[in-house]
Amino acid sequence: MVARITMLSPAVNAALRQVRFDDAPLDESAAQRARAAAGALPPQEVMCTAPSERCRGTAEALGLDAAVVRELRDLDVGRWRGRSLDDVAQETPEEMAEWLHDPAGAPHGGESVLDLVDRVGNWLESWSGHGGRILAVAEPAVVRAALVHALAIPAQTFWRLDVAPLSATELSGRSGRWNLRCGRPLTAAG
Repeated sequence: MVARITMLSPAVNAALRQVRFDDAPLDESAAQRARAAAGALPPQEVMCTAPSERCRGTAEALGLDAAVVRELRDLDVGRWRGRSLDDVAQETPEEMAEWLHDPAGAPHGGESVLDLVDRVGNWLESWSGHGGRILAVAEPAVVRAALVHALAIPAQTFWRLDVAPLSATELSGRSGRWNLRCGRPLTAAG
């Protein structure tokens, strides 16, 4: 049986616009964009979402009855949570450089990229061989981690994978072998 997993990146929120390590609900314009994209969703049998407000808000705006899945939570940035990328880079440039260049590094006291790839990879493999269509609303870091795992590419490529808001990344696989259909914007035109 082939599992077909569509990973949908959530709509933009204030924290993303401000490049801040934080979670925040969708504003009305972001929710409106998500509602407009609802008709372009691929068919699905299982719907799930990461626990963040942004992902849950996107799922709700899309009209999904999605189960919250803890394994899809965003990368834990530890003591950087709530701070802006610029502030952290100015105050601790060595830590920022380590985090961006060493996938095993977690200078913030949270989770390393390797830990994230492992966690998301385990979730992905739990669907291998189950068959069916799964839609998961997940933060861009989680989508990148799924790609690193699925394609068995070096974790150093993690930060070089761009995941746009409201884009769909499609993986299909069974028995630990995954194929990628590159991300596409989720628009009403499909």
